Amino acid sequence: MTREFFPSASSVACEPSARPQSIEADAIVVFLAEGGVGTGAAAEIDAATGGLLARLAAAGEITGRRYECVPILAAQGLRAGQLIVVGIGKREQLDAGVLYRAAAAAARHLAGRPRSRVAFVADGSWTTRQVEQAVAGAAVGMVGQDFYRAEPKRTRFGTTIWVSAPVETVERGTVIADGVNLARRLVNMAPDDIYPQSFSEECATIAGRTGLDIEIWDEDRLVSERCNGMLAVGRGSVRSPRLVILRYRGAGRTGRQSPAADEAPDLAFVGKGVTFDSGGLSLKPSDGMLTMKCDMSGAAAVLGAMATVAALRLPINIVGGIGLAENMTGPAAYKLGDVITARNGTTIEVHNTDAEGRIVLADVLDVIRGFKPGRIIDLATLTGACVVALGQDVAGLFTNDQPCCDALAAAARAVGEPVWQLPMYPDYDEQIKSEVADIKNVGDGRWGGAITAAKFLERFVGGIPWTHVDIAGPAFSEKSRPWTDGGATGSMVRPLVELARGGD
Repeated sequence: MTREFFPSASSVACEPSARPQSIEADAIVVFLAEGGVGTGAAAEIDAATGGLLARLAAAGEITGRRYECVPILAAQGLRAGQLIVVGIGKREQLDAGVLYRAAAAAARHLAGRPRSRVAFVADGSWTTRQVEQAVAGAAVGMVGQDFYRAEPKRTRFGTTIWVSAPVETVERGTVIADGVNLARRLVNMAPDDIYPQSFSEECATIAGRTGLDIEIWDEDRLVSERCNGMLAVGRGSVRSPRLVILRYRGAGRTGRQSPAADEAPDLAFVGKGVTFDSGGLSLKPSDGMLTMKCDMSGAAAVLGAMATVAALRLPINIVGGIGLAENMTGPAAYKLGDVITARNGTTIEVHNTDAEGRIVLADVLDVIRGFKPGRIIDLATLTGACVVALGQDVAGLFTNDQPCCDALAAAARAVGEPVWQLPMYPDYDEQIKSEVADIKNVGDGRWGGAITAAKFLERFVGGIPWTHVDIAGPAFSEKSRPWTDGGATGSMVRPLVELARGGD
């Protein structure tokens, strides 16, 4: 495994057999369930401190409620400067997602000031996947979104120490966190810094560090490839679109990539990369436009996942497609009533220039379809309708193949990211039919907008098993949570990695 794609990350150390009370650190974190100290790591800390945790629990000072962080300074019996008790809720409801967020909450609490060494104590009852996700959460929680500030609010720890955790599991969890933090960093960057060309350059840098193969299509190549949807959306910007194709060839080897593995990819990831979405001529109001640097979250998730898969050296072949464009209002901007001929020959009547992501993805999906992957997963901050339907924390799933969707949903559940499948009844196809072209880029009226958007995308996958993930809600948090600063969340990076490893 390699962490070279995120070289600025803090160092990680393991103490698999050390006793928590012997660890020298600025702070040590222990996880506590509701109902008292119980057994395991919390009980060991309680014994080392002369029953301190039990007394505090009896007094109601610590409750074990999910993501509650209680600092205890200079706890007698410990060599660490302070003890942080973080709640994980009811024992019977504990899963990898709870541990990811709990560890992130503790790390976020401690990252408010510089710390040289912070230790986390894993519990012997946790599964390997739960330990891995807790490790990832701790590494994500210490990273904020304030890298433009003269004095950042969050500072990475010098060294993170994991006690009672297997070395290999800690290494995997740390690499997964690097992929999430990569996606978060790209989304949190100002749109004047991340635009189609600069995003594609980031892809090239990451590809060089991880051994991914990369191909970047500039405007001339997009013209020759008839990617008229991407070109139309990007026409109003002075910054021309880009299409990035990433390839990872790991099939046949468990320890390293196999350059000879040229067969069709097992899996494809496709990401919407509208680096800023003004709405085009269907202009968004200021409140709706403020966070539209996040409209490339799907693209960032694909890059983060591909980099992680490569760093983990997973035995699978994957192709990734990233469509990059700015949707602006310049004099050449595409217009309502325009008819665009997509790469696969489908004609699209434009009814709303703010429904641009599906037009970009139409061409990217057709390009990726040409690689004949076994399955396609696309990710996009596609519709506000999905947020209306499912809220801000749940991603919507749409599919033409139930086993494909089930596999992704199982991967998301395994790492604790909430998803929910919505229907794809044939009747919805009627709503995107156009009177003057093959289809139009919005449905009839406001209702079912997330589904009609998915039905639009379905036209471009050519019958390959496919699942569309609408991450408009969970990709970006407009306010801070206990486990994360406001801003990009890195949504769906962990489920994509889990899907690529097949739940091993």
